[in-house]
Amino acid sequence: MISLENDTIDEVLVLLGEYEQFISGKAQGTMEAYLRTVRDLIGWVAQRPGNDGQFQPAQLTKTAVELYLTHLEQEGFSVNHRTRVKSTISNFAHFLIEEKGLLQRNPTRGIDLPPMPLLAPRQLSEKQRSILHSLVEHEGDRRGAALFALGYWAGCRVSDISWLRMAHTHVGPKGGWLHVGYKGSKCRDIDLLNEARRPLYEYLQATHDTARTYVFTSQRSERLTEEGIYYWFRMLKTQATEDQWEVIQDLTLHDLRYDFAHRAREAGWSLEEVAYYLGHVTKKGVPALQTIVRYTQVSREQVKQKLKNIKG
Repeated sequence: MISLENDTIDEVLVLLGEYEQFISGKAQGTMEAYLRTVRDLIGWVAQRPGNDGQFQPAQLTKTAVELYLTHLEQEGFSVNHRTRVKSTISNFAHFLIEEKGLLQRNPTRGIDLPPMPLLAPRQLSEKQRSILHSLVEHEGDRRGAALFALGYWAGCRVSDISWLRMAHTHVGPKGGWLHVGYKGSKCRDIDLLNEARRPLYEYLQATHDTARTYVFTSQRSERLTEEGIYYWFRMLKTQATEDQWEVIQDLTLHDLRYDFAHRAREAGWSLEEVAYYLGHVTKKGVPALQTIVRYTQVSREQVKQKLKNIKG
């Protein structure tokens, strides 16, 4: 969040407005993410010692960017998130250099982040599952319960959840299904286990803005962003006791999706059925879960019949 002295707010708003025009050719969601990242960066830089609540583009040095990325790491943000932030800062710096003439060189040049670790999909232990269930229950928040359920009981991607539209959400007191995904071939219709349907239905019943576009909203915008969902999960984990924290500290929100895949396999699903449900497909529509497995078309009805076999 930006925290600036009053005499610089107008200048920053003008600069952000011009930057918004600079990136206007990008998708709406990408523009929002870029602007949010730049606003947070400006606020952080302005509060650095010696800056006195002021922001000037010249303060955007390589050292400042390195310190900011270190700050994000200490706050628990993943390498993937920090890589996106670095890319956005690079784009903003390009704007300041080429369009405004306010910088001499790109401050992200020469900054290397560690590569993303190649980790095998994680299967949660019974203890980890129990702790997460208890934390969600203790939190007592309908939105949080629905977010968790869609990851744990439906294997949804974070992007699936963030971009889920009201028009694509068909849940009632006894059954339900969703049209999820927003990237081409990843879009799919999935039926829901009761454990996923019930929290989502209760959340929808408790909210009154049925005319909204997206299912999950935030106080800042009409859509709860991917970053907002990651933040919710990090905050959920902080409620753990010291003993519980030792067990779940390394878990990420993606682990819920991977664990669903493991439990589906244990329930007798084929690799093709898991790929069909999770949306693991290539551009040609072929499941990419394991490329050595020959794809056979799986009907939604087959998968629907096997949902009830998945255990928690």
